[in-house]
Amino acid sequence: MTATPVSPAHASALSRWGYAIADDTRARVLLALRGGEARPSDLAALLGVSRQVMSNQLACLRGCGLVEGRAEGRSTWYRLADERIGTALDGLLDLVVALRPDCCAPEGCTCR
Repeated sequence: MTATPVSPAHASALSRWGYAIADDTRARVLLALRGGEARPSDLAALLGVSRQVMSNQLACLRGCGLVEGRAEGRSTWYRLADERIGTALDGLLDLVVALRPDCCAPEGCTCR
């Protein structure tokens, strides 16, 4: 396998990805958006966080280029900025479970 040449800009972009998914709420938002668009209020209710927390997390994810919003009337619908983000998240999740099957046990994460 030939590795893609990596520039400092590539490393910086990957670092932003890592920052985005390092927070449980942001990671859960990204995982939820694999299923399609959602409004911030729906995501907040689904994840059990306040609308303010959701607004802050979506702003971070927008800044990282991972989600984008679409205005519709008085609502904004959020989606993954690229469908490959969902594919990458699926791959990362598969890898986590393959390497540490006990990490996602029903009684809670044992990775920490």
